[in-house]
Amino acid sequence: MKTGISRRTFLSASALALAGTGIELPGKFAFGSGIPSAPHFQFPDAPRERLAVASWPFRGYIIAPANSDRDASLPGMDLREFPAWVKKQFNVTAIEPLSQHFASLERAYLDGFRESNEKMGMRVVNIPIDNEQSYYDADPAVRAKVVANGKQWVDVAHTLGSPGIRTSIAQAKNAKPDVDVVADQLHQLADYAATKNIVVNLENDNLISEDAFFLVKVIDKVNHPYLHALPDFCNSMQTGSEKLNTDALTQLFPRAYSICHVKDSESTEDGKVVRVDLKKIFAILKASKYRGYLSMEWEGQGSPIEGTRKLIESSLENI
Repeated sequence: MKTGISRRTFLSASALALAGTGIELPGKFAFGSGIPSAPHFQFPDAPRERLAVASWPFRGYIIAPANSDRDASLPGMDLREFPAWVKKQFNVTAIEPLSQHFASLERAYLDGFRESNEKMGMRVVNIPIDNEQSYYDADPAVRAKVVANGKQWVDVAHTLGSPGIRTSIAQAKNAKPDVDVVADQLHQLADYAATKNIVVNLENDNLISEDAFFLVKVIDKVNHPYLHALPDFCNSMQTGSEKLNTDALTQLFPRAYSICHVKDSESTEDGKVVRVDLKKIFAILKASKYRGYLSMEWEGQGSPIEGTRKLIESSLENI
């Protein structure tokens, strides 16, 4: 997703169910008694079934109280209509809905969303959560609120059958990014997520508070089977350095588990468009033995529908 604090929206939610059999993670982790030793999901092997479409590129279409990016000149849809639209437009059976695109977090809304997805053969594979407040805020009470919000969204993911959430690390006005402070908060969230078999993901998004190498330090510090990286193909390219972007993804992909973001370009804060070589990034992905989902999060110029189709085509060619 495009770097920026302006679209960070603080929401809250509630709860229920997913389990399965599947993939064990290597390595030893420190976590509390009674928590499963590793996430248990069976990811698909077929290339097209591994693909998902994020709602973020289609924010202009989504009708929701928290979606400030709605474009009234475009046809509108409730988020519950998005899966059927994705299936028809792209022949893809998985979605990644952004937190601010939910029109409601009432239990009836969420249950209906899951039931309609199941009837269509659709599934939610990750929920990106945007926070207004920071995990490293100088005020412990603020940090506690962010953790509580994360737990509530874990419950939403549980209800919808999503294997994970992506929680953002917002910038704090009163403190600088701190590995130890962030790690302490995210360990609490990962412990809770483990009780629901939900993976918490960290994305290289904001260049200050979510720098890829900062995230690597946090993930390694927490050392928890339910905390992982969400590598975004192009976000670290906003520095203007292809080498830095390549190095970032080389570090992030071995720490990824369930989700990554596929894009071939990104707009920087000053309006410049930066691009990446998809073949090179897919080579990094494959070398890491990554087995999770690939979410199309097109950020280029022009139609997001055509852009997403191009990303799907490229992904199927390179995966």
